[in-house]
Amino acid sequence: QVQLVESGGGLVQPGGSLRLSCAASGSIFSIKSMGWYRQAPGKERELVATMPSGGSTIYAGSVKGRFTISRENTKNTVYLQMDSLKPEDTAVYYCNAVILGEYEYDYWGQGTQVTVSS
Repeated sequence: QVQLVESGGGLVQPGGSLRLSCAASGSIFSIKSMGWYRQAPGKERELVATMPSGGSTIYAGSVKGRFTISRENTKNTVYLQMDSLKPEDTAVYYCNAVILGEYEYDYWGQGTQVTVSS
C-alpha cells in the first residue's frame, strides 16, 4: 500500500503565494508520475500539473506561468509552488501518484483546502 500525505494549504489573499507538499510512503517500487489535481465546489476534479518520471511536465492552461511543480525523488515528494493566486484558484487540491508494480496503481492524497480571498 502507498500513502500520500499533503500539507501546505490555507487561506491567502489574491496575489499571494502558497506551497503545497505531498510525500509518498509505503510499498513504492517505481513512480511513473506525481502531480496535483483540484476540485472546486460544484465542479469536476481537474488536472493542475503533473510531472512524469523522465518526461515533460504538463500544466493546466489556467495556471501556466503562475504555478510550478517540482519533485524531490529521493524523498518521493512532489511540491506545487503557487504564485499570483486568484480567487478562482480556490479549491481542494489533491496529490496524485501513479505507481508501477505488477500493474499501474493510482493513489490519491486526502486533499488540502486552498482558499484565495480578501
